[in-house]
Amino acid sequence: MAASKQLIVSCLFLVLLFAQATSQGLRVGFYSKTCPQVEGIVKKVVFDAMKKAPTLGAPLLRMFFHDCFVRGCDGSVLLDKSNNQAEKSAIPNLSLRGFGIIDDSKAALEKVCPGIVSCSDVLALVARDAMVALEGPSWEVETGRRDGRVSNINEVNLPSPFDNITKLITDFRSKGLNEKDLVILSGGHTIGMGHCPLLTNRLYNFTGRGDSDPSLDSEYAAHLRKKCKPTDTTTALEMDPGSFKTFDVSYFTLVAKRRGLFQSDAALLDNSKTRGYVLQLARTHGSMFFHDFGVSMVKMGRAGVLTGQSGEIRKMCRVPN
Repeated sequence: MAASKQLIVSCLFLVLLFAQATSQGLRVGFYSKTCPQVEGIVKKVVFDAMKKAPTLGAPLLRMFFHDCFVRGCDGSVLLDKSNNQAEKSAIPNLSLRGFGIIDDSKAALEKVCPGIVSCSDVLALVARDAMVALEGPSWEVETGRRDGRVSNINEVNLPSPFDNITKLITDFRSKGLNEKDLVILSGGHTIGMGHCPLLTNRLYNFTGRGDSDPSLDSEYAAHLRKKCKPTDTTTALEMDPGSFKTFDVSYFTLVAKRRGLFQSDAALLDNSKTRGYVLQLARTHGSMFFHDFGVSMVKMGRAGVLTGQSGEIRKMCRVPN
């Protein structure tokens, strides 16, 4: 009996410790008492903007990804610098769009709940709502992040469209993400566009001998060469042809057929775990992918966050207080 009581006490102690740790970090409903309207306010701004420009969905999703992979999910990608040395001036971030939606969401929140909601949380909510606006997945967003004060172009070292599977797995593990998360989040390529310069070597000079990437389906390579000439720097290509405006599993079907647009897409077939996930998703309907995408987005949203008294709550998302 004494041993049972001791076990119960130990379990209660662990539960309390967990609750305390959770209260000091992120949680769903962090603003339930201080700004209960936060999700409705952000959703309205996002939906209004997406009605006018639905192609903003992919850049907004990528913005959150790019934020979390540099200094953690602290809103540093949103900051401006007069000398163009902020993260958003780095080459991989030049194609990000939709910063005005973040500004508009924050301005609307400041009218109702001044100084309460962080820009990093706004970005997390916007990324989710942009997917919902495209009739894609939804998930409960953990909030409670605080904003960083630093944004440095030289710290931008993001996973690249040219990366092999070893580099991709290493980069994702550094953010607490595993092989399944890598595959699931790569599925974000089901929406949006890529540009010819990211494909030139893959199509025309993969090993320096004027050849194409042998991991790319030869018929698809010929099709892409018609669209992207060697000197083309502007043409945009659908990352998920015929379905690039729809959040669905067709991306995985294409990757399984060796028709992924980027080397990083093709690389998912080069590891037994990631290949297994790709093939599984290619055979399933969207509900499994939607669920798993939400789970992986929540995990990514925990990377390197500032909570408690760390960081600040910016008044405007483009400048520190």
